[in-house]
Amino acid sequence: MKPKTLLALLTVLAAAGALVLTAQNANFNGVIKEGEQLKLAVPDFRGSGGADKFMQVFNDTLWNELDNGGVVKLVGKSLYPLNIPQRPEDFTSGSAKLTDWSQPPVEANDLAFGYTAEQNGQFLLLGNLYNVGQPSPAQASLFAKRYASTLDENGARDVARQYAADILAQFGAKSLAGTKIFFVSDRSVPARRLPDGTTVGVKEIWEMEYDGSNQRQLTFYKSLSSQPAVSPDGKMFAFTSYPQKVEGSYVVDGNPIIMIHSLDPDRRLNFYNPVSSIVATPEFTPDGKHVLFATKIGAEKDPKIYMSNLQGGELMQLSHANAVEVEPKVNPKTGTEVVFISGRTGHPQLWEMNIDGSGAHMLTDGTGEVANPCWRPDGQYVAFSWTRGFTYGQYNIFIMDMVSGKWDQLTHDTGDNENPSWAPDGLHLAFSSKRNRVTQIFTMLANGTHVQQLTTKGNNLEPVWTKGIN
Repeated sequence: MKPKTLLALLTVLAAAGALVLTAQNANFNGVIKEGEQLKLAVPDFRGSGGADKFMQVFNDTLWNELDNGGVVKLVGKSLYPLNIPQRPEDFTSGSAKLTDWSQPPVEANDLAFGYTAEQNGQFLLLGNLYNVGQPSPAQASLFAKRYASTLDENGARDVARQYAADILAQFGAKSLAGTKIFFVSDRSVPARRLPDGTTVGVKEIWEMEYDGSNQRQLTFYKSLSSQPAVSPDGKMFAFTSYPQKVEGSYVVDGNPIIMIHSLDPDRRLNFYNPVSSIVATPEFTPDGKHVLFATKIGAEKDPKIYMSNLQGGELMQLSHANAVEVEPKVNPKTGTEVVFISGRTGHPQLWEMNIDGSGAHMLTDGTGEVANPCWRPDGQYVAFSWTRGFTYGQYNIFIMDMVSGKWDQLTHDTGDNENPSWAPDGLHLAFSSKRNRVTQIFTMLANGTHVQQLTTKGNNLEPVWTKGIN
C-alpha cells in the first residue's frame, strides 16, 4: 500500500475538518551550515602507465565524493594555478608554493594532491592532504597515504572513494562507502492485466549502493511488494506483500501480510500475520528484537499501531484512537519515542508517542497532509513529506528539529517528493520524486542542495538508507 493509498484511506475514514494551528516554521540553518564549510582545492590527478586510461573515472569519483560529502566547499578548478603539485617534494623544491593555494584567487584552506601509477598490475595512488594556511610544508601535511586496488575502472573508483573517505574524516564526516539503499521498483515485471480489463501492479524490493551502483533485485514474488524496512544490523529486511491467489480463472493479489527476509543467509523467515485487509508499514526497533506495524484486528474500523516480536507473537496494541494510524518509526537513538501518522484531527498529521503508547501529541500544525516520517540517526531531526501550502497529492520534503519543533522545507517546485530516508552520516537524505510521469530515487544534502538522481529504469520509490550488514 503506497503512502498515497494510506492517505486516501485516512481521507475517507477519518472525520472531516482540520485543526489549524499557528505555523511553527522559522528560518534556521537546519543541519548543513554552508557558510562554515572549509574550502578545499582538488586539482585533477595524473596517472602513469596503465593507470592513465582510468584517470577520468578516478578524478570524477574523487570530486563527486568530496562535493557530496557535505562538510567542505570545493574551489572551482578554473581558479587553480598552472603549476599543480604531485608530490610533497614539489613544495620543498620551490616549484610549488602553499601561498599559490591559500591566497587569491584560490583562497583554499586545504589542498588534496598526489598522483597514480600502475604498480605490480595494480592501480596505485599516493594521496596527500595539506592545510595550505600553514607556514611550511612540514606543518601543512595532514596525511600522506598509499592506496591500491585492481587496475580497472572499479579499482580507480575504489581508490578514489578510500582517499575521499580519509579526507572527509579529517573534517569530521563519516564515509558512506558500504552503506546500502533498499527500494521498491516495478522495472522487472510489467503490470498484470486481468480478464476484466483491470491491471495489477507488480513491484519488488531492490538494493543498491549509496551512489546508485550495483542495483540488484532481492525479492521475486511477481506481486506487489512495498514499504521496506531494514533491521539495525542490516541482516534482515521486512516489507508488506500481497501474496497471489487464484480466483476463478485468474490470479489476483490476496490480503496483505508482512514478510521478513534474512540477508545472511538469504531466506524468508517465519512471521505470523493477523488476517486483515490492512497489514502495513513495518518498522524494526533499534535493538532489532521487535517489529512495529499498522493493522486492524477484529471489529476495528481503522488500522492501529501494534508491536510484536520477530515471529509476529507477543502482539501488543500501542495506539487506540478512533482514527487511521500508520507508519510508526522508532527513535534510533533512544528506542523510547515513536513518530507516526495519525488522522485524529481529520487530516493525516505527524504525531509522537512513547513506545508504550502513552503521551501522544501532534507535531505538525494540522494543515495539509503528512506522510513518511523518518528519524535522523542521532534522534535530533525527523524528515517527512508534507503537502502544506499545496493541493492534495503534491508533497515536498521537510525536516523538523525535535527539540524546538521548528521545521524547514528542503524541496521546492520539483514535482511530487516523498519517502525521505536519512543516510547513516546524518548529512544526506534519499527520497523519491515523481518528475516527467515517472518516479525515481534521488539523494541530497539535508539542506536541499547537491541533488543526485540514482535510478532511471522503471518507477522506483520508498528508499531506505542503511549502514549495510554490520
